[in-house]
Amino acid sequence: MAANLKLAALCLLLLVVSSLPLIVHAECECEQAGEEEHDKAGALKLKIIAIFCILVASAAGCGIPSLGRRFPALSPDTDLFFAVKAFAAGVILATSFVHILPEAFERLGSPCLVDGPWQKFPFAGFVAMLAAIATLVVDTIATGYFQRAHAKKVSAAAGYLEASGADHTQGGHFHGVSAAIASSSFAGESDDGEQLIRHRVISQVLELGIVVHSVIIGMSLGASEDASTIKPLVAALTFHQFFEGIGLGGCIVQAQFRLKSVLMMSFFFSLTLPLGVVIGIVISSTYDENSPSALIVEGLLSAAAAGILNYMALVDLLAEDFMNPRVQNNGRLQVIINISLLAGTALMSMLAVWA
Repeated sequence: MAANLKLAALCLLLLVVSSLPLIVHAECECEQAGEEEHDKAGALKLKIIAIFCILVASAAGCGIPSLGRRFPALSPDTDLFFAVKAFAAGVILATSFVHILPEAFERLGSPCLVDGPWQKFPFAGFVAMLAAIATLVVDTIATGYFQRAHAKKVSAAAGYLEASGADHTQGGHFHGVSAAIASSSFAGESDDGEQLIRHRVISQVLELGIVVHSVIIGMSLGASEDASTIKPLVAALTFHQFFEGIGLGGCIVQAQFRLKSVLMMSFFFSLTLPLGVVIGIVISSTYDENSPSALIVEGLLSAAAAGILNYMALVDLLAEDFMNPRVQNNGRLQVIINISLLAGTALMSMLAVWA
C-alpha cells in the first residue's frame, strides 16, 4: 500500500515537472505595462534562506507528533494532540480556501487568456470540485479494499479457532470456552485493524495532496525576482509548512507505520516544497508568469490542489476527529478544538494580507 501511494506521488511530481517546458518556452502574449528592475542577487539570497527555513520548519512540524512516545502530553490520546491537530487542519483549510483557490481563479481568469473557453466558464471551481470528488473516490476505494482484505484474514483466523474448539469439545468444556474467548478477541482486533487501516489511508492520501500544491508554491517562489514579494512569502510558507507538517505528522503517528516508512514520508514531505523552489530558480531566467501556458498550467494545478486539500482538511482531519467518541463525550474538549480550529484558520487567513 505504501509503495503504491508513493509511486502515485512520484507520478504526480513527474506530471508537474513535465509541464515545465510548456511554462518555460511559452511565448508571452500579455506583457505588463512596464518592466521593473529587480535585485536578482538579493532575491536569490532570500530564496536560499527560504529553502533552509522551509526545510527545517517542515521537518520539525512533521517530527513533533512522533515525540509522543517520549512526552506523554503529545501522544495521540491527549486533549493537546486533538487541539494542535485541529489548529493544523485550520491552517490547511485556510491555505486552500484563502490562498490557493483564489490564486487559481486569478490565473484562469486572467485577461491574458483571450483565446479559448477560459473567460466563459469557471474552470478553477470546476477543477477543484473534480479533484475533491477524485480524492473521495481514491479514499473510499483504498479504505474499502484494505478493510475487506483485513476482514478476510481475521475471519479466516476466527474460523480456524472455532473449528479447533469444536474438535476439542469432547475433551472437555474448557477448550470450547477458550476458543470463544479467542474468537471475541479477534473481533476486537478486527475493529482496531480497520481503524488503523483508515488512519494509514488518510495519512498517505493527505501527503499526495500536499505534494501537488507544495511543488507549485515552491516554483512560484523560486521563479520570483522581486525581493519585496519573497520576504513575506518566506514567513508565510514557513508558518504554513510547520503546521501542515504537524497535521500530517499526527496522521502518520496514528497510522503506526514502521520507522522506515515514517522517515520516508517525513523526508518526502519536507523536501517537496524546497524542491519546487529549486525548480523555480532554475527556470526563473526564461519563466514568464503571464504567458498563457503558464497561467493555464498553474491555474489548473492550483485548483486541483485546492480541491484535494479542502477534502482532506474537512473530511479526513476535522470530521475524523470531531466525530471521535472521545471528543463527542467531552464538552470541554469540543470547545477547545473548535477554538483551536478557528485560530488556525484566522492566523493563516491573515497572512494573505502580505503573501
